[in-house]
Amino acid sequence: MKPVSAADLSIFLSIAQHLSFSRAAIELGLSPSALSHALRALETRLGVRLFNRTTRSVALTEAGERLYARVKPAFRDIDDALEDLNSFRDKPSGNLRITAGRPAAQLVLLPLAGRFLEAYPDVRLDIVTDDALVDIVSAGFDAGVRFGERLEADMVSLPIGPNMRSVVVGSPGFFQRYATPRKPQDLHGLPCIRHRFPSGAFYRWEFARGGIELEIDVDGPLILGDVGLMVGPALQGVGLAYVFEDMVSEHLAAGSLTQVLEDWCPYYPGLHLYYPSRRHVPAALKAFIEFARNARPPG
Repeated sequence: MKPVSAADLSIFLSIAQHLSFSRAAIELGLSPSALSHALRALETRLGVRLFNRTTRSVALTEAGERLYARVKPAFRDIDDALEDLNSFRDKPSGNLRITAGRPAAQLVLLPLAGRFLEAYPDVRLDIVTDDALVDIVSAGFDAGVRFGERLEADMVSLPIGPNMRSVVVGSPGFFQRYATPRKPQDLHGLPCIRHRFPSGAFYRWEFARGGIELEIDVDGPLILGDVGLMVGPALQGVGLAYVFEDMVSEHLAAGSLTQVLEDWCPYYPGLHLYYPSRRHVPAALKAFIEFARNARPPG
């Protein structure tokens, strides 16, 4: 019987991580059919089924889960050992995978990424946008970018952007048809553009002033799953939008959007880069951490 190789196990790990033949095939540079054939050959040699698969889903069997739990840490140790060789290079190299919410990627991560890749051309930066909270360890990411209050306690984090705030905006035409809200409770009578999380829950607009904190469950004719998409409908007068100030600063300056409830929208700590505290830090991530720390404006 042909022995099981590291390449065979690498195929198994990629499928187990993505639970998708198509995504694993893209990662490994193989066709889905070649990947499926390789997995069947591996299962034949091992004499056990590692995945239950249908036309719509892929799931680990009990044997597959046990193999994944044992093999993944070993491959991580191998990756860390290979990563140590980066210390002998003039500049870090290799892949750096970061997950971030779409607004985080748009406002902070992508502008930083361009300057970082110019300084470290041997690094390949893979940014995956996902507004859902992601377990970066189990999902195979080196780091993530989120707001500080949403981080797990066992993560190391550092701020990588300025303080931020969310603002309520509407078009001049909107305020010709509707009264201007003077307090957050006035939003209950106005059409608003709602944000739904990947979990299906609706975001409640958050306000604070003088020690008073409020959450308003707004209503309106349009529901979106991406905050960045709210600016266009707000410009069209569809409803009020609650978005990051940096997303609409040019429109506010041009007068195409008007801000309301400004005294109820304080600044708060911005975005953080975070990574596992118990794991070897790859050289590319070390370089990105230092770059982000030096690039962050004071204050």
